[in-house]
Amino acid sequence: MKIALPDAQGRMSDYTLRGTPVIAGKLPADAARTVYSAAHVVADPFAASDPGGRAAIDWDKTMAFRRHLAGLGLGIAEAMDTAQRGMGLDWAGALELIRRTRAELPDALVANGCGTDHLNPADAGDLDDVIRAYLEQVEAIQALDARIILMASRALARVAKTPADYVKVYDRVLAACDHPVVLHWLGDMFDPQLAGYWGAARFEDALDTALEVIHRNRSKVDGIKISLLDKDKEVLMRRRLPEGVKMYTGDDFNYPELIAGDDQGFSHALLGIFDPLAPAAAHAVALLGQGDAAGFRAVLDPTVPLARLIFRAPTQYYKTGVVFLAWLNGFQDHFIMLNGAQAMRPLPYFTEVFRLADGCGLLADPELATDRMKKLLALYGA
Repeated sequence: MKIALPDAQGRMSDYTLRGTPVIAGKLPADAARTVYSAAHVVADPFAASDPGGRAAIDWDKTMAFRRHLAGLGLGIAEAMDTAQRGMGLDWAGALELIRRTRAELPDALVANGCGTDHLNPADAGDLDDVIRAYLEQVEAIQALDARIILMASRALARVAKTPADYVKVYDRVLAACDHPVVLHWLGDMFDPQLAGYWGAARFEDALDTALEVIHRNRSKVDGIKISLLDKDKEVLMRRRLPEGVKMYTGDDFNYPELIAGDDQGFSHALLGIFDPLAPAAAHAVALLGQGDAAGFRAVLDPTVPLARLIFRAPTQYYKTGVVFLAWLNGFQDHFIMLNGAQAMRPLPYFTEVFRLADGCGLLADPELATDRMKKLLALYGA
């Protein structure tokens, strides 16, 4: 099967598809690693919603994708940045998403983003404002008997003056949590407003504060997801975590080796890249549980170039690549995103995502994907 694709200068040449669709495995209940896929949302393309307005979501397609993830045995990280939280999905939309997923998949492994995004950072006057905002979301999510991922707060990053301010806020918020939560350390490459999180510019100082929060609240912390795209920083933190506290890799550049681990430990996974990679992720981690570490790497290592492209700088626009692949793979009928985010990457990005996804077997139906790629090219005048 061939398709004519343009290069970065617009020159067309034939590309022959060569990939074999990856085997869709299923992760067993006693999997070797806890694996969450942060899931995207499907926009409603027919809604009269301008950028910056209320999120218009196609709930049927959005929930169908979550059933797909759960059917593979994967956990779902709900209402996170992959769902365009803070970039098209507001708190009201996020809570509705959490409610629907909880009602439709009551037995699935689901953890839900809880933050302060209904509080405009510019309106946060002090730490108490941030605490109240966190507690409002904690209460709403726990009222659904749903588990929590405690997301980093733009408002806290704005008003905190010292590391002690972070400790104070997290102590108060974690005390209100009914069940152990996953903390989320999101780097500023994903959200520039989080620069200097934990009250320090140096990683080593920020790490000390994050670890202090975990040690002080050990019974309330299941684990921490670290999204800094730096494997050495993740391993350093992983080795300093208290016993029983999980490291959830959020490193979409180096996930195979971090999940595989070393002689001193390993990372679990909570990854946005496991949205488009879901079949491969389930298959690979199932192999790992069977003692086949080489097979695990053979499945996931070839996906790394694709992940690095999808998450290239400016990293916060990785959702565009995630949804593009969802469209190519038939999980939605259009390539429209909340806030018009489908326009946030150039055409050469999409053509290279197409090539790399084919090469590692992530086009489930190559004929459908090729037809849709041709439609996108036609839109650009190719």
